[in-house]
Amino acid sequence: MQQRVLVIDDSPDIHALLEARLRPEGVAILHAHSPDEGVAMARAQRPDLILLDVEMPGRSGFEVCAALKSDPLTDALPVIFLTGLQTTYDKVRGFDLGAVDYVTKPFEPAELRARVRAALRTRRLLDLLSTRASVDGLTGLYNRAWFDRRLAELCADARPSSLLMIDIDRFKSINDQHGHPVGDKVIVAVAECVARASRPAEGACRYGGEEFALLLEGRSLREAARVADEVLTTVRALSLRAGAAEVRPTVSIGVGGTAELGRDPAAVLAGVDRALYAAKRGGRDRVVESVSGGTALHAGS
Repeated sequence: MQQRVLVIDDSPDIHALLEARLRPEGVAILHAHSPDEGVAMARAQRPDLILLDVEMPGRSGFEVCAALKSDPLTDALPVIFLTGLQTTYDKVRGFDLGAVDYVTKPFEPAELRARVRAALRTRRLLDLLSTRASVDGLTGLYNRAWFDRRLAELCADARPSSLLMIDIDRFKSINDQHGHPVGDKVIVAVAECVARASRPAEGACRYGGEEFALLLEGRSLREAARVADEVLTTVRALSLRAGAAEVRPTVSIGVGGTAELGRDPAAVLAGVDRALYAAKRGGRDRVVESVSGGTALHAGS
């Protein structure tokens, strides 16, 4: 996949120069001509690298970098400062703010390309390590650590998003009656149902044990309830062999959204957990929505 570099600079000439200098690297260049536009584009596009001018009207590059590093949506994005300033103080300040490198103007083309290549190479390796560290070994879904980070990002986003918490009903009985290998088969089969119900870019996670989570970016509570119904129906259709016996698992699902539960990740998770436990108490194999002031059985379940 082509890597993307966001240039934040108030000078059109610098944008044109960087476009020409970096063309041999095969990267896609995104352009922001003001500090505010740059922050907005960084949050929306999440590029692989940011080239950030230090001296801009309104907000300095140092202030922009501080804003990016304090936002969970952009804190991991690597930043290279572009500036005519060459004092040790300015360089140290940039590194202290979290920048990965510092390129002075006027640019020496070979040096600029080398520094950009190095930053992008490091970014690619870190992304690879992060992906491997974020995947559950049994199911191939994202794990709890990834879920925690992604939930914080979605709560920080202005768009409403939704969360499903999914728990396999009476899972201890499955393990006790048929053994842990069969229990693992059930977990994997349910995980596949959860993954199929989500879009490719969305986050299907193994939250822990026999519990799963599905993060639905930009989707309303009503849309999330439809996804929950799909998971419920797909799991009901499962039929797994355990020797001569047949295992037919079901799940209970709690659903909630940031529009209803607020922007605090802990509050969103607590609200959806309440809905999940309400589904368990209500007889299992059902969907319960977390709504303002309490929970409500979803009519489609």
